[in-house]
Amino acid sequence: MSEPVEDLKTTPLYAKHVAAGGRMVPFGGYNLPVQYPTGIMGEHKWTREHAGLFDVSHMGPSFLTLNNPSGDADADHAAVAALVEPLVCGDIKGLKPGQVRYTLLLNETGGAIDDLMVARSPLFPGSLYIVVNAGTKDNDFDIIAKAAGDKAKLTRADDGALLALQGPEAVAVLDTIVPGVAELGFMTYAPFEWNGTKLIIARSGYTGEDGCEILCEASMAEAMWDALLADERVKPIGLGARDSLRLEAGLPLYGHDLDETVSPTEAGLNFAVAKRRRESADFPGAARILKEFGGELSRVRVGLFVEGAPAREGTEILDASGMVVGKVTSGGFAPSLARAIALGFVPPAHAAPGTQLQVSVRGRMQPAQVTATPFVPHRYFRKAKS
Repeated sequence: MSEPVEDLKTTPLYAKHVAAGGRMVPFGGYNLPVQYPTGIMGEHKWTREHAGLFDVSHMGPSFLTLNNPSGDADADHAAVAALVEPLVCGDIKGLKPGQVRYTLLLNETGGAIDDLMVARSPLFPGSLYIVVNAGTKDNDFDIIAKAAGDKAKLTRADDGALLALQGPEAVAVLDTIVPGVAELGFMTYAPFEWNGTKLIIARSGYTGEDGCEILCEASMAEAMWDALLADERVKPIGLGARDSLRLEAGLPLYGHDLDETVSPTEAGLNFAVAKRRRESADFPGAARILKEFGGELSRVRVGLFVEGAPAREGTEILDASGMVVGKVTSGGFAPSLARAIALGFVPPAHAAPGTQLQVSVRGRMQPAQVTATPFVPHRYFRKAKS
């Protein structure tokens, strides 16, 4: 077995990746597989058609729990939500038991410190399940713990394993191993028992496909990995295809399409700024963000169809006259579309779908057209309303 790169952390599944022929690369301070022998293109298409298994144990799962719950479920949830809401733009108080919500941790000027998932426990009043990004998790956890003070305890769970099973066949596969998972609605989670251990399973993901994310103890990670891969519908998928899948889905990547200068409105994430929070203007950077909601924007995130070679991060975006108007923040080849696509920021005047722009790739001008995102339609599971 090849040795991990010095000073990089490994996940509980490191040995499995190496045994499967994974090409290991540094990412977020960890040694992770960028691809397996199938290759990024094949892994991408397999996930779109079947079920792809990702090791996302580098992420930052955690639990925030009241120290002295009253026993009143709604009051305890309101109390723990009140600790988190001053940090984010989402409606945490309004979460239903088991509901997961995407939101953003903001600085005082409305810039994104991180984007994250926050969920209300379906069983334990006064407890939130919070998952943050790998590269920012230490800072995120410090911010949340400081805000909680002596009222709640933040317990990190990033010493375990987090697996993502994504694709149209993913939930059917997982339901054969962990019965009941198929009953979960999109953006909900619940605890499950498997082989004598507890799993936390959320019906969510980062590919635009249906699927689940599974938190388990490190000691059970290899057994879960093997159990999922024993199904012929499942193949291991690396970081390369994870990135191309999320790009096709038009999903931002923190540190690229989001950073501390980018607001939710600039990033096209208006849905993440809850109506109740806008009305009360009680979130970080509210003055700026509410002005942006009113139309005072200098830049917005757009999708681009690029003719020719892919336009990578940092590529200049120019208008039809050759004037630089923005930059690409994520770009690459879209296997599902057989063409190059990109995300980037441009002034609102250049943001309408159909607008003809250019990108400068290695000094060569290539046509680029603004298009609505997602590039590939999302296929998230929606429960029929009763």
